[in-house]
Amino acid sequence: MLTYPNINPIAIELGPLKVHWYGLMYLLAFLCAWGLANYRAKQRTDWTAEMVSDLVFYGALGVVLGGRVGYVLFYEFDKFLANPTWLFQVWTGGMSFHGGFIGVMVAMLLWCKKYQKTWFQTMDFIAPCVPTGLMFGRIGNFIGGELYGRPVTDPNYPFGMIFPTDPLHLVRHPSQIYQALCEGLLLFIILWWFSSKPRPRMAVSALFLMGYGLSRFFMEFFREPDADQGFILFGWVTKGQMLSFPMIIAGLLLLAFAYKRKVYDWTVNK
Repeated sequence: MLTYPNINPIAIELGPLKVHWYGLMYLLAFLCAWGLANYRAKQRTDWTAEMVSDLVFYGALGVVLGGRVGYVLFYEFDKFLANPTWLFQVWTGGMSFHGGFIGVMVAMLLWCKKYQKTWFQTMDFIAPCVPTGLMFGRIGNFIGGELYGRPVTDPNYPFGMIFPTDPLHLVRHPSQIYQALCEGLLLFIILWWFSSKPRPRMAVSALFLMGYGLSRFFMEFFREPDADQGFILFGWVTKGQMLSFPMIIAGLLLLAFAYKRKVYDWTVNK
């Protein structure tokens, strides 16, 4: 069994100023996305550094606002009704990927209108830069001791740990780390490789939808369902799986349509 590294959730404390690790993870996510997007822009003739900066700014607003509002609507609406100011306490944790995804979609629509880009030109460009942000977000979950895994059933399993935030003090899967590696690092490698060469318009976005949906669906088997949600269907389907399944189907259909249509937006710079 591994020992949980009981890290102080406050990374920096200067008098009344307190910077939480959760907030730092979001900062790292945005900085990494900005750096990766700038690298991709250098391979293209139709993107500029100004466009990338605006894109990341719009995306950051979409992630934070959509992620928080989505978490409230999907998982903790009762807590919001009891204390509406809790909606703004993002440093305490509680963000929904699916809510953030919707928020980014809205933000990208506004960005597309400003720069006269089509929806899928934009999403294909930014999609490979997203998984590293997911990775940092899951690391933030791990440091905060939230969204931990299900109890370990094999007594010889070497990677289980006891989370101090678990009232039952059971040996559990560190599912946040599993998700950081699968939904984050692995998905990033696949998307970065796939998008390094010209692909049909919509194909990169489709692979992201399918890849994240599959990763999240599988990882939910290790993650403890939210206490107020439990299993939604058939005694084993979670809310995360319900929200991810449509992404898998949409990704498959979009990928097939992309290769049937065969519209290319760029060629490799020489």
